[in-house]
Amino acid sequence: MSQTTVKLRFGLWYAFRNPPQWRRAYQAIYAEVLEQIVWAEEIGYDDVWLTEHHFAEDGHAPSPLIQAAAIAVKTKRMRIGTGVLLLPLYHPVRVAEDCATIDILSGGRFELGVGVGYRVEEFAGLGIPRAQRGGRTNEGLEIIRRLWEGETVTYAGKYFQIDKARLTPEPVQKPRPPIWVGGFSPAAVKRAARLGDGYIGTGDMKTHYRQYVAELRALGKDAANPNLAGGHFWLIVANDPEKSWREIAPHVLYQINLYAEWLEKAGQQLFPRLPDEAALKASGILNIVTPEAAVQMIQEYVAEVPIQRFYTWTIPPGYPVKKMNEHLELFATKVMPHFR
Repeated sequence: MSQTTVKLRFGLWYAFRNPPQWRRAYQAIYAEVLEQIVWAEEIGYDDVWLTEHHFAEDGHAPSPLIQAAAIAVKTKRMRIGTGVLLLPLYHPVRVAEDCATIDILSGGRFELGVGVGYRVEEFAGLGIPRAQRGGRTNEGLEIIRRLWEGETVTYAGKYFQIDKARLTPEPVQKPRPPIWVGGFSPAAVKRAARLGDGYIGTGDMKTHYRQYVAELRALGKDAANPNLAGGHFWLIVANDPEKSWREIAPHVLYQINLYAEWLEKAGQQLFPRLPDEAALKASGILNIVTPEAAVQMIQEYVAEVPIQRFYTWTIPPGYPVKKMNEHLELFATKVMPHFR
């Protein structure tokens, strides 16, 4: 198969989950993931994205900025992003300071991706009204951007009141680190166009991509080459896809059904409840294919949504971290070269 004309950056996506039925020592999982990220950088991966949730029984990572700092000092080239940080759960001045520190530690490789969150338990546990999440995110993004760009910020908002805050030390990147905004609602897409540098999503992004371009145009911004990050929710390459499916499917089935439960409590329906692996296969959420098929799938995806940054989940929850290395290496050697 010939090389495609589409040029992509390829990323890993981690949640550091540790489900009860496959429980291992957290220290081992964290160490193995960090080791895997360093190795993945060496074989050609460009980015790593870190996600956030709180109070999950499987330990879904609650502290992505601390993880990003650890990755920053262990890697040399890879860009490090949050995909996504739940911004309404934070004070924006502290986010600006912590992310500037990560940018310094990494030599200017940090990117901030944010979302508003949805889990009822997270807002309750952290004492923040869930109804405020959009407004807090909007104010927070403005404050972070202004601080990163060197302003001394005085701000009188509905949620944040700040008097003469100035960031020191400043981030390495100028005028500031990139800001991505994610989410699956029209409000999130508008926020990305208005307050971010790009839109980050996953799965079927066609509708959101069109909305994002329309919003950029309405704001008088350049919509010819929008900054987009996304990819298939799960795209794993294997020499024996059927064998790999049998091993991996139970872990992804667990993940999807837990997301469905969380979203139902929040009054949202993004993932269906799946009763068994046959339903998982029919859903198309988990793709385990040959390298040739993966190249074709990525080409088709990019033809519909012109992303520049491709990423997909890396470790199925509870699946041994090191067992994914063969799949990651196959992807790096047989798929990524077609998009370089």
